Amino acid sequence: MAAMDLFGRRWALRILWELRAGPLGARTLLARCEGLSSSVLYQRLRELTTNGIIVRSADGYELTRLGAALNHALQPLNEWAITWAQAQEQNDQNPAEA
Repeated sequence: MAAMDLFGRRWALRILWELRAGPLGARTLLARCEGLSSSVLYQRLRELTTNGIIVRSADGYELTRLGAALNHALQPLNEWAITWAQAQEQNDQNPAEA
């Protein structure tokens, strides 16, 4: 359950998702996560670093091997989310078919 507590925190999964293609600096993460405050960002970065999911590097923050494995596990969830969003859009356009 500790993993669910960590990843269930607001913005944690979004930060990991943004790091999927490579290291990013804190300013870039803030820009990509509209609505994320810098204090919450730094708190999540500390938590994810402490738990071995990300590491601070010369290029910013990047996924560890464990973090990369988690991101691979998130890919099916992302695919489901795309399908869900498309269904929501269709329901908005055709409410009688919902």
